[in-house]
Amino acid sequence: MLVEWWPRLLPGIAAGATHPVIRVGHSVRTLLTGEETAPRVRELAHALGYWAARHQPLPALALLDAAPSAAAALDRVPLVPEQSGGIRDRFAQLTAFPDWPGPLPGEGQGPLPGQEPGLLPEQGQGQGQGSASAPARETASAEAARYALRELVRASTHRYATHAHGSPIMLVHAATAPNAVLRTLPALPGELWAPSLRASWAASAAVTAAYAPRDAAPTPAATGAADASELFARAAAHGDDHTIKFADTALDVGDALAFSAARRAIELNPPVF
Repeated sequence: MLVEWWPRLLPGIAAGATHPVIRVGHSVRTLLTGEETAPRVRELAHALGYWAARHQPLPALALLDAAPSAAAALDRVPLVPEQSGGIRDRFAQLTAFPDWPGPLPGEGQGPLPGQEPGLLPEQGQGQGQGSASAPARETASAEAARYALRELVRASTHRYATHAHGSPIMLVHAATAPNAVLRTLPALPGELWAPSLRASWAASAAVTAAYAPRDAAPTPAATGAADASELFARAAAHGDDHTIKFADTALDVGDALAFSAARRAIELNPPVF
């Protein structure tokens, strides 16, 4: 079910403010780490159905100059001219994203964001080299994609620490959406990892363009909870689901700036409890 629908849904990864792919990621992680029960399988089916119902690809986008890192690419994302209205109004203003991460080892030039990131090489790019080297190329490309996806999750989590004031709720998705994809990779064949990376970059860049402020705030001081369990307990006590999910992603990143970003979410987002 997942392998059948994942490449079909990837072009619409940013739909529903990325909530569908985040729901799928949590569902897949539960199935990978726990027992495969009927309710858990149903939840995956419901998550995929939610994604299909909200499916809306980004507009076709031009490719800007290459960026050397995920952090640099996020810094170079052009902000939409009118940061007002709903997310669809904002996404409709997208025109171009920086070129990141560029071609992966064993892979030709990947699709641009908005250009069917679910399209597999054999469907549109040709084999290019002898079939004997195909498994090695696929492995190299898949591992490079996972490494780059981890970099994107780290960079977008860190960036929240200095840019969350632009939209504390919406900007969490720039990190939680690619992290949901990262958690799903072990359940997918390697040939889907590079398209998954490119779709994740499109989602993170789109949210950044739509909601990031033009000016960064000072990097927060590393004060308060330094222990992972204490930090997550604070997020859970806060009660806002976006804050909890962002703290969960920050704990995956696991460094001091990520923890500062999670504390920033706790400070800026209205508590539920």
